[in-house]
Amino acid sequence: MNDLIISGLNLNIAWKSKSENFNQIEQAFKKISADLFILPEMFSTGFYMKPEEIADRNEETLEWMKRFAKEKNTAVCGSASVCENEQYVNRFYFVEPSGKYSFYDKRHLFSYSGEDEKYSAGKEKVIVNYKGWRILLQVCYDLRFPVFARNNDDYDAILYVANWPKSRIDAWQTLLKARAIENQAYVFGLNRIGIDGNHLEYPESSYCYFADGEEISTTNNNIVSALFEAEKLEKFRTKFPFLSDRDEFVLKQQVLINI
Repeated sequence: MNDLIISGLNLNIAWKSKSENFNQIEQAFKKISADLFILPEMFSTGFYMKPEEIADRNEETLEWMKRFAKEKNTAVCGSASVCENEQYVNRFYFVEPSGKYSFYDKRHLFSYSGEDEKYSAGKEKVIVNYKGWRILLQVCYDLRFPVFARNNDDYDAILYVANWPKSRIDAWQTLLKARAIENQAYVFGLNRIGIDGNHLEYPESSYCYFADGEEISTTNNNIVSALFEAEKLEKFRTKFPFLSDRDEFVLKQQVLINI
């Protein structure tokens, strides 16, 4: 593995306006270089529970991500509302500069908001291999379910993209740190900012934690950056081989994909 420079955008998502959000992102990253850009959950529309109005039917968000990744020569990831086979999914895309892409459909749907009534849950735990790093993709509410994100010594980092509101922000920060410590992995949690169309407030609250729980991210002009250091992680895991003492669990309806 080589070290990875990661940059996420604290995006004030324009409600239900894909073109406006695409333009915001392009302008924000115009002078930024990184190995990977991260965007929030449903970054092209906002977390909207009427998917029939906003869901991609012709891969609009994916096609924009492909163009953006190619132009910047950088991988980009984030989730979008997608209609597939007459069902809606909250799909986390990971797109490489070559146009190759992977995706994870959100497993744990936020029933409190009615997401489970509008969207279909994913069944696969997805780990992407990018530049030698094994990266687990997760979306927002997944953060509350540690068994699904459990490290079976098969990943090095977790990416969480979210629309996690101010009223529960302490849980967001606490659980991100916990996932890093218990899984001995880098954890980057990217949240949106601003006020959405439901009048929910989202404070600046994106963080990256090292495997020991240390916050390593810095923020400048809404760009949250962190460095994933391969040697540092390997040395830490070698010195503290906690993963080897883990219990064994088998999850039902789980397929692990290594791409």
